[in-house]
Amino acid sequence: MSVAVTIEDPAAPEIVDLLETHLTLMRSTTPPESVHALDIEALRAADIAFWTVRDDGAVIGCGAMKALGGGHGEIKSMHVRTAHRGLGIADLLVKAVLAEAGRRGYTRLSLETGSTDHFAAARRLYARYGFAECGPFGDYTHDPHSTFMTKALEAV
Repeated sequence: MSVAVTIEDPAAPEIVDLLETHLTLMRSTTPPESVHALDIEALRAADIAFWTVRDDGAVIGCGAMKALGGGHGEIKSMHVRTAHRGLGIADLLVKAVLAEAGRRGYTRLSLETGSTDHFAAARRLYARYGFAECGPFGDYTHDPHSTFMTKALEAV
C-alpha cells in the first residue's frame, strides 16, 4: 500500500463516488433530522479544508475541517472505504486535520458523530486522539442520535 493524504476539491469526479457512499451510509444509519454530513457543494465552501487519502491513486478515504471562528474548528465528513478500514487510514486523516488546525492556530477542535453502535469505532478513534465528550457546539442542539466531542489544542 502506497498512501498519500492531500487537500483536494471534493467535486473531482473520482471523489464524488466516495462522498455519495458516505452520504448514503449516513442517511441509512441516522434519522434524516440527525444527519449532519455535508454534501459536495457544502464541502467546497471557503471555510472548509477537504482531504483525501489515496492508495496508488485510488481514493480510499476523506475528511474535512470547517472553521467555526474564534480559534475553533470542526472535523467533518470522515469516511474510509469499507475494504480499507482497520488499516490506519482514519488515523492519517485525524493527524492531517490536527496538523492543519495547529498551523491555523486553532485552540479547539470539535466534532459531531453518531451515538449508536454503528459509530462506536469512530468514537474510539477520536478518544485515542484526546477528544472527550462535550455538549453541542456551534449551531448544533441536543440530539439523542449525536455524540459531540472536543479537544483543546495547544497554541503554536
